[in-house]
Amino acid sequence: MGMQVSQFRQHVIRPALELVGMASPAAEALLLGTAAQESGLGRYLRQVGGGPALGVFQMEPATYRDIWTHFITFDSELVRTLARRWNTPPEPDYLITDLLLAAVMCRLHYRRVKAPLPEADDLPGLARYWKLYYNTPKGAGTEAEFIHNWHRFVEEKG
Repeated sequence: MGMQVSQFRQHVIRPALELVGMASPAAEALLLGTAAQESGLGRYLRQVGGGPALGVFQMEPATYRDIWTHFITFDSELVRTLARRWNTPPEPDYLITDLLLAAVMCRLHYRRVKAPLPEADDLPGLARYWKLYYNTPKGAGTEAEFIHNWHRFVEEKG
């Protein structure tokens, strides 16, 4: 089974977003939905079928390295912020064991997108944003799966 969503939200998502100064209800919802869709909120940490994706957000090492090389290094304040936590860019395998790093990298991946985030309560909008900018139009995932996995893993049942 995956992680308890309230603990994941409180102890991983919010601290990661606060660390990089990008906290908002919309970002929080998007990261929760991404983790629900990509890994069942932590049900698996390596891509099923032997693919390269790693961690609760199933980020590929090439994407991880690209964010460090072509995004982070051009923002000196962000470099300093991340250097206080991680001395050098950690190896991509750290996406499996360091939940804070994985959440930060997921948010930075989305931050490279020019389009504004959907509202936190716009589930179809979150699904569409994930599909366009995380999974990509050619990816196997669907907006309907994202919505289904949101209901399955993110909505806590009383």
